[in-house]
Parts: sequence; structure tokens; C-alpha cells
Amino acid sequence: MKKKCVIVAAMAAMVLMTSCLGSFALTSKVMRWNRGVSERKWVNEVVYAAFWIIPVYEITALTDLLVMNTIEFWSDKNPVVEETVMIDGRDARYRIDTHSGGYIVTNLSNGDVTRLNFDNASRTWSVTTPDGEVPFLTWIDDTHISVPATDGSWRVVTPDDETPLYALR
Repeated sequence: MKKKCVIVAAMAAMVLMTSCLGSFALTSKVMRWNRGVSERKWVNEVVYAAFWIIPVYEITALTDLLVMNTIEFWSDKNPVVEETVMIDGRDARYRIDTHSGGYIVTNLSNGDVTRLNFDNASRTWSVTTPDGEVPFLTWIDDTHISVPATDGSWRVVTPDDETPLYALR
């Protein structure tokens, strides 16, 4: 019986502890909400302390650790990550909806919709047009990206290159 318990515990550890730190999206979402509770920092601090005392943060962190981050590791999708953000630009207001494969940007002034997609296999960002997917950035590794130049070729740059990306057009 003891041997079976050890085997079950080892199998559970292999599934749950997969060397994946994860994004802790649920805990981050609660903390972002906490920062916006009030304009007064002391009110936010009181809510923050209360959430540690009433174990809100402990519960969200444990849920992230055991459930959400495991789902994220095995499926590359965290169910908590999808959200909507509103941005006020100079000329328009935009709604940005996140989804598992990227973003949908809606110009609320004229209704234009732009879909940005990320392909995990090729590590490429693309924009959806009436003619199909148009790639505009590919991650080569953690320090290099490939971007299209005006002549149609692709150029490998580092994000902190001296050449700004807009100059490559």
C-alpha cells in the first residue's frame, strides 16, 4: 500500500510540477484590481493587507499554481488571460480584446477591426487582411526578431538595436 501511495504521489508531482513558472494570471488580475480600488494609496494598501489576511491572495495563488498554470503549460492557453482593455488614442477610442492566439483591436469611432495573431509554432505575429495573414514579426530567439524591410526582404534585428523598427519600412 505504501508503495502505491509513493507511485501515485510521484505521478501527481510529474503532472503538477512541470518546471513551469506560469503567468499567475488570476493572482495578477486580482492585484491589478486591487491597485485600482481607490485613488488613495492607503486605501489600496488596506485592501491589499485584508486580502492577505482573508486568504484571497493565497487562494488565487494556489489556484494559479495547481490549476491555471498547469492548464497553461499543457495547452499554451490560460483561461484567465482573455480580457478586454479600452485605450483612448489621439483620434479614437480603441477596444482591445485578448484571445488565446493574439488580439482583436476595434476602433470604436469608425468600427474598423484589426486582428493580430500569434502562431506559436513559427513564433510569428501576423495581421489578418482581406487577402489573408500577413506576417510582420518573427521571434528568432529571445534576443533577435525578424521584420520585413521595404524591399520585401526580412531583416534580423535585436529589439535594442540602434535602428528603430519603423526605419526598416
